[in-house]
Amino acid sequence: MKHLIRFAAKPLRAAIAGALAVSAPAVLLAPAVPAAAQSSSGQLDRAVAALRGISTMKADFTQTDRNGRTVRGKLTLKRPGRIRFEYEKGANMLVVSDGKALTLIDYEVNQVQRWPISNSPLGALLDPKRDVKRYGKLNPTGNPDVVSVEVRDPKKPEYGVITLVFVKDARAPGGLELASWVALDSQNQRTTVRLSNHSYGASVPDSTFRFEDPRRASRRPR
Repeated sequence: MKHLIRFAAKPLRAAIAGALAVSAPAVLLAPAVPAAAQSSSGQLDRAVAALRGISTMKADFTQTDRNGRTVRGKLTLKRPGRIRFEYEKGANMLVVSDGKALTLIDYEVNQVQRWPISNSPLGALLDPKRDVKRYGKLNPTGNPDVVSVEVRDPKKPEYGVITLVFVKDARAPGGLELASWVALDSQNQRTTVRLSNHSYGASVPDSTFRFEDPRRASRRPR
């Protein structure tokens, strides 16, 4: 979504928008090895079960663009379809999904952009209609404790591509923890999001995924 890149003109904003904009082909986080090294069907089933097993999740995140610019924050996920990226104060931005649409709020310039979750690579995480098993492909990693899944709909390339990377962890739903994802936007800008300090199952009110419109209020809510 090129308008999002223009909207996020500063480097930090470009890095944030790049993680959400429609992607080009996904990139891998691990070197390729022969496909026979892994059981594709079983590993893919496990990854799908891990995603579906998340009711709520909180984690710290680090988001990095291909030039090494990094921004951090707190992520809150609630299925189906809700997510909140609370960026550090220097970013002065917020990204939320209410289950239907993703909204990018820029409190510095008092602007709001909104688009359907199905039109973003994050639809693989958020859109309950997105069939990860149907559109997912296992990427060989060479590590039995790491599962990498590329999700794309070949009939709707405008929906983008996301590569989800899971690490085995018995404490996580389905025994796999979502560790990171990678997107490559239409301008060939790569963005990597890494998660840490995961926690699961906490009560998260729906109000977490609402926001105060800065076009009506000049001060960012706390």
